[in-house]
Amino acid sequence: MALQDAAYDALFGDDEGRVCRDIPESACNAQPENVSAHLISLAATKTGDGLADPKLVLAWVLNALGAPAFLIGLLVPLREAGALVPQLFAAGAIRALPVRKWAWAASSLVQGLCVAGMGTSVLIFDGAAAGWAVVSLLAVFALARSVASVAYKDVLGKTVSKAKRGTTTGAADTISALVVLAFGLALTFGVVPRSVEIISAALFIAAGCWIVAAAVFTRLHEVPGATEGGGNAFGTAISQLSLLRDDAQLRRFIATRGLLIATGLAPPYLVTIVAQNGGPDLSQLGPFIVASGLAAALSSYFWGRFSDRSSRQVLIYAALLGCLAMLMALAVTFLVPAGVMAYAMAFVLFVLMIGYKGVRLGRSTHIVDMGSEETRAAYTALSNTVVGGLLLLAAGFGALASLVGSWAVIAVFAAMCASAAAVASGLEEVQQT
Repeated sequence: MALQDAAYDALFGDDEGRVCRDIPESACNAQPENVSAHLISLAATKTGDGLADPKLVLAWVLNALGAPAFLIGLLVPLREAGALVPQLFAAGAIRALPVRKWAWAASSLVQGLCVAGMGTSVLIFDGAAAGWAVVSLLAVFALARSVASVAYKDVLGKTVSKAKRGTTTGAADTISALVVLAFGLALTFGVVPRSVEIISAALFIAAGCWIVAAAVFTRLHEVPGATEGGGNAFGTAISQLSLLRDDAQLRRFIATRGLLIATGLAPPYLVTIVAQNGGPDLSQLGPFIVASGLAAALSSYFWGRFSDRSSRQVLIYAALLGCLAMLMALAVTFLVPAGVMAYAMAFVLFVLMIGYKGVRLGRSTHIVDMGSEETRAAYTALSNTVVGGLLLLAAGFGALASLVGSWAVIAVFAAMCASAAAVASGLEEVQQT
């Protein structure tokens, strides 16, 4: 208990840390324990995300195993859309649960088992068999992730005080980023062999992270919440669609999120540009993981604290940073020699991932603080489902890349990020209400 209190005071300070807003009184009394449970669980799952990243790790290992390009191209859209599209329907069922931490814990366990299956698959299969095995397990993983996402936003809003949520998630991001960064450095400098077996081991470690997170999350002090709006999931989903008509701020937030999917979709196109100039071997994976991990380690806590003050401004600045990264990628594509392109593009990825972390933390904090206990789950599920539908259209970017080139997709992404900054400027300062 003393360790939890010390960690809590280190994050928030003695005075700020004891003030509670927008949570039940019993949850206020349990803030050190709840923040610690969130911090450990989130740090573990985010570490798993980094070690099993579809954008980098899974894409590179399937390339090394000779999996077909169309299966590798499914990884990011399947992971993102599969985790988002079902959420509108999952929200109704989760709303019927007075205590929702169990839904998150169960889904985290399923995710861990799926990643363990991926670790096994890359050891025993190659070519198309490896691709199909990983893609199939990723589909199940994504469905479990959709349940976790809806449940988490609601549990966070019930168990951690307003003005502490972004800091908690940002600190967890920083911890996980340091672990992933260490893995990337080990690959880059040859501390561990650059082999499929090492990637498999990383996937097994990632699986363990999700299983540990599931166990820790069950220790949260979560009071039973309102269950109105639960019951029939399909009926609940249809009724929630009216929020798009009635809530202008929700529409603007969803539009901002929709445009900012560019920051998440861009990394595979950066990898493709490098692969076309040198080949997708595992020796090039290290610098990309280092860039991604370093960006998260340096920026996550900052973005989290900034989000607690103005998630609106975080979304604006993150969008502008994403636009800058896309323009840098275009310059590298046409101006940098092939011999050093991998390292130059890794730096571009570093800048892009700083913006991407801002997008993730800004949008998560904004949707939680914008909603109330009665609307939070519905807002989350509806915005995620609309954006998930947009992600299903992401195959169109692949068609554009095959017809014109990956540079054309990057140019479109730059325009999307610039537009997102303009749209986000009209969001309300929800932390001030």
